[in-house]
Amino acid sequence: MLPLSSHPSPFLNGSIPLLPKLAPPSPYLLPPPPSSLSIQAIKKLQGRVVCAASDKTVAVEVVRLAPHPKYKRRIRKKKKYQAHDADNQFKVGDFVQLQKSRPISKTKTFIAIPVLSRRNSKPGEALPSTLDLPLQSQEKSEFQEEA
Repeated sequence: MLPLSSHPSPFLNGSIPLLPKLAPPSPYLLPPPPSSLSIQAIKKLQGRVVCAASDKTVAVEVVRLAPHPKYKRRIRKKKKYQAHDADNQFKVGDFVQLQKSRPISKTKTFIAIPVLSRRNSKPGEALPSTLDLPLQSQEKSEFQEEA
């Protein structure tokens, strides 16, 4: 049998040769410590309540447009999500925004937040009339009265 020192390979019987010690890592190469401000991509979805029968839970249907795999035409894809409604304030047909949160149950990971419906908000009523000019029809009537 050959002595260990005379064997040509340093890996006799699976042994690992000793490696020289490496210098400790430089503090400049370490990542910066986490700050109090963190950037998160919070997933928010919008949809319509389709079921509000359960206590503190609503089923929300979210519609999105996706291209058809073969014909490339945009088609509507629907998906139902279970969302947490702590006050049971939402009824069927309400528009809500879903905000991602920690898992509340096996199927609930969103919280329902109220959103103004597009039908209820009228842009004409929200804008104040800043111009105090008479209408064109009113000007004609005043002119006709004087003549």
